[in-house]
Amino acid sequence: MRWAALLCGLALACASQVARADIYGYIDANGNAHFAPEKLDERYQLFMRGDGPFDSRDLTAPAPQAAPADGLQRYLSQHPNLKRYEPLLAQAAQEFAVELPLLKAVMAAESGFNPEAVSPRGAIGLMQVMPATAERYGLQGDQRKSLNDKLFDPRTNIRLAARYLRDLMRLFPDQLALVLASYNAGEGAVQKYRNSIPPYPETRNYVKLVTEFYQLYNPQPAAPGKADKPAGAGNRVTMTIPGRGNLPTRPANNP
Repeated sequence: MRWAALLCGLALACASQVARADIYGYIDANGNAHFAPEKLDERYQLFMRGDGPFDSRDLTAPAPQAAPADGLQRYLSQHPNLKRYEPLLAQAAQEFAVELPLLKAVMAAESGFNPEAVSPRGAIGLMQVMPATAERYGLQGDQRKSLNDKLFDPRTNIRLAARYLRDLMRLFPDQLALVLASYNAGEGAVQKYRNSIPPYPETRNYVKLVTEFYQLYNPQPAAPGKADKPAGAGNRVTMTIPGRGNLPTRPANNP
């Protein structure tokens, strides 16, 4: 399949543009995992190098919370919301010829699998789609639901994100790093800097994180195996990207 071959090339092309990032993390007192491509403060510990496997067994949580015994790969792959929305991701991947591991990686980095996430800039839902992007693809509000409320629907959100990623891959063929940078900062920003990753700390860290999670969900070589549900799988996973504010959820009084 043409897109399957293309995406293999994308991964290789990305490696030449963005150095593999070390990943730092910690588990907070509530059992939530936090990740970043750099040591943001004393809580963050290096537990994965850019060329090494994910493993959270050496991750120390603040007392009295214990670190999960299972590796981080299993922790992320078995997150209940990832499993819940995987059928929608698979449908969108097939419909728009975007690789499923890439959609998973974007979801993990964008919202930590939280369908209620809202960014300080107004990006919405699991894939953090901007309302302006949704409008470009024809999504409109009506008397029953506003455009923003429609974007909280997981199916709508995932389909729009997959469609946007497909179009970005057509705009920047064989350049996954630019696709990811465009998804974060907009294709106009990438074009402004002569088809290179813009010098925005958030965007550069975002590209590194998504690249790592893409590798996590698309190991080479690997055949996915069955994994038991990890301890603490019901906890939230948080991707802390330097330069980006935290992702609050939408107000409870919104429909």
